[in-house]
Amino acid sequence: MNGYERIMEMVRGGRPDVVPRIPILMHFAARYIGASYADFAGDHAVMVEANRKLVQDFGFDQLDVMSDPYRETTAFGGEIEYRKETVPVCTAPLAMTKDIESLMKPDPYRSTRMLETIRAIRMFASFGKERYSITGWVEGPAAEAGTLRGITRFMMDLIDDEAFVSDLMQLCTDTAIEYALAQIAEGVDTIGVGDAIASQISPDMYERLVERHERRLIGAIRQAGALARLHICGDISRHLPAIGRLGVDILDCDWMVDMEEARRILGPGITLTGNIDPVNAVALSSPAAIRKSFRDLHAKVGNPYFVNAGCEIPGNTPPENLKALCEPIPLA
Repeated sequence: MNGYERIMEMVRGGRPDVVPRIPILMHFAARYIGASYADFAGDHAVMVEANRKLVQDFGFDQLDVMSDPYRETTAFGGEIEYRKETVPVCTAPLAMTKDIESLMKPDPYRSTRMLETIRAIRMFASFGKERYSITGWVEGPAAEAGTLRGITRFMMDLIDDEAFVSDLMQLCTDTAIEYALAQIAEGVDTIGVGDAIASQISPDMYERLVERHERRLIGAIRQAGALARLHICGDISRHLPAIGRLGVDILDCDWMVDMEEARRILGPGITLTGNIDPVNAVALSSPAAIRKSFRDLHAKVGNPYFVNAGCEIPGNTPPENLKALCEPIPLA
């Protein structure tokens, strides 16, 4: 089986030859080809070169356009500053106002950084379509609203202006759907939804204010024929019952989540990925320990499951540790 076939077989409840591997590689990817992070995040050709080299050298199953959370934000009017060794920083267009009408209108084929994503996907598809899984990304409604307002202001808005928050997340969801559909049209088979700030919201607020927007976005992705993958950094344990209602195909779990409990709550219909600590259990660990960790984890969680750390693999991870993470785990 190739990477695409392996992932689709696992998600659909079948038995692939080995457990699929989908490590999140951004800083490591840039360093591996000797590129700056500014070039990795800002130039689609560098991102594609890094991904091509990584899948060839480490043998995992996915090409990925993840780099930072600001592609939609810049299309709304945020000003980006690229950093040589780390993720860019971006201004919050609504930092001093709640005038949603003041935002620019994002267009996946005209907004500079969104178009860079489209160009990367086209290059991925030219050599990797149905050979590797190709994963596109959009920001979730809470995450994008948070970057547009600034995280502190957004968290206060959740408390004192629910009507504004609802309107803003509605717009963010509309934009994410348009962006996702453009990526699907260009060749991705999976759309990741990054909604990191949701782990910092109470279950009540998540269920009242965020859940319906995530559900609409995920429904649109699946209706368009792609897999929907949810990535919320941090401890999402208290949100698992609500996440189970979203209809996601794939759920990334950070290292704080008890994977056995996640499987118990979510059942066998969702592919879980994760979830060992990217720093202590990958970057600072040993190949032997990494191999054992994933075999033990898979034995506990069962299928459907993808090998993945809790979040991004650190840039200073020894290549031999990543090779250990990517070693095939045969299905019993």
